[in-house]
Amino acid sequence: MKKETKNWLDMVDYDLATVQQMFKTGRYVYVIFMCHLAIEKTLKAIACEETDKVPPKTHDLIYLVTLSKIKLSNNLLDFVGIINNAGVVTRYPEDLSELVHSYPEEIAKKYLVRTLEVIECIKQDPRLKK
Repeated sequence: MKKETKNWLDMVDYDLATVQQMFKTGRYVYVIFMCHLAIEKTLKAIACEETDKVPPKTHDLIYLVTLSKIKLSNNLLDFVGIINNAGVVTRYPEDLSELVHSYPEEIAKKYLVRTLEVIECIKQDPRLKK
């Protein structure tokens, strides 16, 4: 595994610890944001292995799935699409109160669980086991 890849995966672990703290303190918008970021960094780790290059500076998870050539189930891929869209609104909210209302605890918990599933699936890829 490349040094850069390991660094991306270390950042994923750091971000997931942050997600847990944000969830405990009820900062659910940031749970969604950090879940997106953790998936993004996991995809960048595998893209680094796949392309042998520094991953592009993008937040587009669908593009990173394609670039990394990762195989996800349709269920997980659907979630990646959903959180990809959520990443934009949590990064650039037009109305904070509406955004907070859109992501209550139960939604944030679902996103967190699904994020962990996506990350675990990606981490099982043999390219990250070298």
